Amino acid sequence: MKQNIIAEKSYKFALRIVKLSQYLVKNKKEFVLSKQILRSGTSIGANIEESIGGQSKKDFLNKVSIAYKETRETMYWLRILKDSDFITKDNFVSIYNDAEEIAKVISKIQKITKESINDTKT
Repeated sequence: MKQNIIAEKSYKFALRIVKLSQYLVKNKKEFVLSKQILRSGTSIGANIEESIGGQSKKDFLNKVSIAYKETRETMYWLRILKDSDFITKDNFVSIYNDAEEIAKVISKIQKITKESINDTKT
């Protein structure tokens, strides 16, 4: 099976998010933000997986675009968790940098796919 870098990165990121959510619930007794970050942070990889099975380039682009939006939302929740002192700055930096990297890769995939779709129209 051919390695898909963004699928692998988003999967590993989702595992980190699951562990973060578990930490927030168990150690910080935080139940609302932990559910938000769990939902958005695991949705990234789920949408990447769906995009891989896309039925067309437009379908692929749609799922990749959702993954990008979920990444941005997750970055928002991470900032909230840091600024409300639920996670340390060191923990924040590590996971936030991973989210930024995923966002950059997805953004590049979106750009290339949009160009590909536009090239077939002309």
